[in-house]
Amino acid sequence: MSQFKVKVLSFEQIQELPGSWDQKDFISLLSAMDYDNPADINDSELKEMCMLSLTDFEPEEAAKIVLDYTIAGRLTDGQIDNLSHEILTEKLWEEYPELPLHPDLFRSTQLLYDAYNGKFPRAEAVRFTIEIEGDVSIFDGNPEAPILRILAAGMSDRSLILRLFSNQIEGDRFDEAKDILWQLNTVSRSETSITYDIVSSAYWLEEIKYADSYDAEAHADAIADEDV
Repeated sequence: MSQFKVKVLSFEQIQELPGSWDQKDFISLLSAMDYDNPADINDSELKEMCMLSLTDFEPEEAAKIVLDYTIAGRLTDGQIDNLSHEILTEKLWEEYPELPLHPDLFRSTQLLYDAYNGKFPRAEAVRFTIEIEGDVSIFDGNPEAPILRILAAGMSDRSLILRLFSNQIEGDRFDEAKDILWQLNTVSRSETSITYDIVSSAYWLEEIKYADSYDAEAHADAIADEDV
């Protein structure tokens, strides 16, 4: 078990994941909607044209088009059809049991929310930077697990992370961590400290905004056979 000093350097709520949609995505969606020659549209107009084209469909149909693009091949057609109805009212990026799908369910909802002026749920995520001082070699392998253990130490016992994943936080494996931290980027690193930029769902990590600075204990995951 290693000891760390932790500082939350910045925190903000965001409605769109950084880099979640690019020009190729909008061209692909327009093609799926049978739009003629979408590659000829000016880059600055692609997103607006994509959203306008989505609103030519009923909301459930538009949701099916977007979900077919973002999670194709990972669910059956029947499951995606069900989600295209549920996404109108449910926060699927929080509630759907398959954690690896959460970032794509988030970006799908966000695009549909923007296109339909709020008819879909408002997508909310968090982005923050955190400085960790201590034995930074703990982050060399699979950094998500020890990072999430450190974050959990800065939140209350009532936090969702601690209530749902206490066994993983205390145990040898926290495989879900990589799906809870949607984006993880190293800002800076020295021999004794490391700073990360992190994006995740407000559902999981909004409470970290109250942490400021604190001490934490954490350990890396034990090496499993599939990691060797």
